[in-house]
Amino acid sequence: MSHPTITNKIAFIGGGQMAEALIGGLLAGQVCPAESIWATDPVAERCDCLKGQFGVRVGSVNREAVAWADVVVLAVKPQTLPAVLGELGAALAKVLVISIVAGVTIKTIAEQMAGAMRVVRAMPNTPALVREGMTALALGSAVSEADRRLAHTLFEAVGRVVLVEERLMDAVTGLSGSGPAYVFLAIEALADGGVKMGLPRQTSEILAAQTVLGAARLVLESGVHPAQLKDRVASPGGTTIAGLYELEERGLRATLMAAVEAATLRSKELGH
Repeated sequence: MSHPTITNKIAFIGGGQMAEALIGGLLAGQVCPAESIWATDPVAERCDCLKGQFGVRVGSVNREAVAWADVVVLAVKPQTLPAVLGELGAALAKVLVISIVAGVTIKTIAEQMAGAMRVVRAMPNTPALVREGMTALALGSAVSEADRRLAHTLFEAVGRVVLVEERLMDAVTGLSGSGPAYVFLAIEALADGGVKMGLPRQTSEILAAQTVLGAARLVLESGVHPAQLKDRVASPGGTTIAGLYELEERGLRATLMAAVEAATLRSKELGH
């Protein structure tokens, strides 16, 4: 897939795994050149690593990067954000701010930016590391259509993007934010089942992981409802319906729904 080119200068504040994934996706997809990216990290070794790996500008002084940039991606840990916002303050009011800081509202960030609401709140997930991420975006009231397109393009470099109301961000956290862990658990359990039935461990893990990947792609690319796809696999009196009966009997569907609910409620608690 080809992406539009971003000509804006982007500063990534705070480094970290997700910032690294985004920078890697932008450069690999030729969405923007290395000279349009500045990454800051308080750890000198991390800066050296980013410069060596991607050839981008690096440094530890956030103010310099923000003064240079058109777009600032806040990629710091939630507990570090108040100090970073206190340091940068009104300087952020001159740029588009994209926050990937979990649990922090647009209003909280805007209050430190002299009330400027040109803020996009993003919730990407860890498969962004292999450019198969799922990102939800919520927009501040002053975000323009051009800003929205830019944020969309940035996160499309590492996967798929949806737009949601900010009030739904906790539900996004409970589903796609925490969801990879549920799927890892399912893959591990499927592989264990294969081992129990005599398959070698490595073979079983490949069978389980590729089955999940293929099924997910079929849902996304066919546009067919998952229930219909399930019915196509389950022939009368066959192996699949016997397995599905056990999953229903043991409450898999309700358990997954409850996991999303529990993670959503915990996200709300942490946000307060």
